[in-house]
Order: sequence, then C-alpha cells, then structure tokens
Amino acid sequence: MIAPAALSSAPAAPAGQHEQLREAAQAFEAIFLRQLLSTARAADFGGEDLFGGQGEETFAEMRDAHFADLAAKSDMIGLAASIEAQLARFVPGEG
Repeated sequence: MIAPAALSSAPAAPAGQHEQLREAAQAFEAIFLRQLLSTARAADFGGEDLFGGQGEETFAEMRDAHFADLAAKSDMIGLAASIEAQLARFVPGEG
C-alpha cells in the first residue's frame, strides 16, 4: 500500500483533475472488490442454504456493493491510492 505521503510527491495537477483521478481510482477499486466478493460467494462448498433464494442473492449483491464502496473510499485496501499515485504522473501540471 502506498502511504498518503507518497501522493504528495506526485506532480502538481489542477485540483479538479486530481479529484477526478481520485474518484476514478476509488471507483475502480470498488468495482474490483465487488468482483472479488462476487467470485468468492460463487464458490460452492456443497452445503445447503437454510434460506437461499433470489431475495438473499439480491441482498448479498447489495451488501457487497456497499462494502466495496466504503472500503474504496476509506482506503481500507489501498488499491485506489496506488492507482492514483501511478496515474498522477500522467496528469499535466498547472500552467
């Protein structure tokens, strides 16, 4: 995980572009986490679900999406910070 201090060494970018980059990196991390959780839930360990059904599947998807969004915005995993630091090199500086 790249420390927040590492982001300050990135080239200066207009505030709007830097914020857009941060949002895009967080969105990518959230998508990645949703896919990761979805794949993990698809594993079948041979047990029968007590409840199951379409309602439970929908709830699990919504719960996973919410968790992924929160994890990405709170830098819990750190993938967004790493992506942002790498891509910040390509954002043109001011003036």
